[in-house]
Amino acid sequence: MAAMSIGIAGAGLLGRLLAWQLSQAGHRVTVYDPSEGPLARGAAAWTAAGMLSPVAELECATTELAQLGLRSLTLWPRIVAKLPMPVDLRVDGSMLLAHGSDLGAARRLLDLLRAKAPEGHQPEPLSPERLRELEPAIHGPSHAWWLREEGCIHPVQALQALTEAASGQGVRWHWGAAVRELQPGRIEGQAYDWVFDVRGLGARPALPVRGVRGEIFWLHAPGVVLHRPVRLLHPRWRVYLVPRPDDVIVVGASEIESEDRSPVSVRSTLALLSAAHSVVPELAEARLVHTEVNLRPALPDNLPCVEMLPGLTRINGLFRHGWLLAPALVEQAVAAMMPALHPEVDPA
Repeated sequence: MAAMSIGIAGAGLLGRLLAWQLSQAGHRVTVYDPSEGPLARGAAAWTAAGMLSPVAELECATTELAQLGLRSLTLWPRIVAKLPMPVDLRVDGSMLLAHGSDLGAARRLLDLLRAKAPEGHQPEPLSPERLRELEPAIHGPSHAWWLREEGCIHPVQALQALTEAASGQGVRWHWGAAVRELQPGRIEGQAYDWVFDVRGLGARPALPVRGVRGEIFWLHAPGVVLHRPVRLLHPRWRVYLVPRPDDVIVVGASEIESEDRSPVSVRSTLALLSAAHSVVPELAEARLVHTEVNLRPALPDNLPCVEMLPGLTRINGLFRHGWLLAPALVEQAVAAMMPALHPEVDPA
């Protein structure tokens, strides 16, 4: 198929995945983004723990999204294997944890997950002995459940590697370029064979997207070994701890209906870090080296939207599921674009 010209508005995770995949297929790709450069942390994807948790996220998702997440879990290893820089990707399962006093609330959530989980992907109870064998650093929670096919990815490494790979394939980046004029086949007056709008909050007012504040903490914890992401089922918080290279553990979970981008609050700091300490007591001597705040793009129903018109595809509203859903949504969007551009081609 002849090379096409593709315009992409937005250089977050979706934009970089699209740029990499489409340029790899030989198309001419141009990306526009308001950030000052490829390392500017404007997109919500930077401020994420990178959890790949299709079942654990069913509390605020649907069975269909879980199936998309499971598809992404098969795609991420293939993507990472082709990138020119190392990306820490772990698909060794994840855990749900609960203190004894919170068991009632945890069981209600588990019932919900079991009702919505795709067949064969149910949470499995772990005995205390098996929990200690898998994660010796965990002390305190007396109940645990195993989610066998989940994992995590390092967002910063992945975004940098995707940019490097796409640049090596000829992608043109327009940094500091906020897109205000976008229509099918056209960005800022420039004509393209196809346009992708993946701007997140920047897509307003074309989409009724809102920002939901999220906060994360980076802890430097030498000697504290965590092999996989774990999530504490607290009555008020879903606190997660995610291992990263170089003795770093990321703690997060705050989900605040606000578009305030000010620094992390004392309330969030005390609540999240106290909960993390109740899971891994050794974190008492960890050092808080970085905090970050960003806004997740969400639509009114908190579900993602993929909208296709002739010459234009919009993807938005990934909310807290960006790293989980992006590869599968990009795969679907690119596959749908091709027959729309070339209806005379038999897809078989």
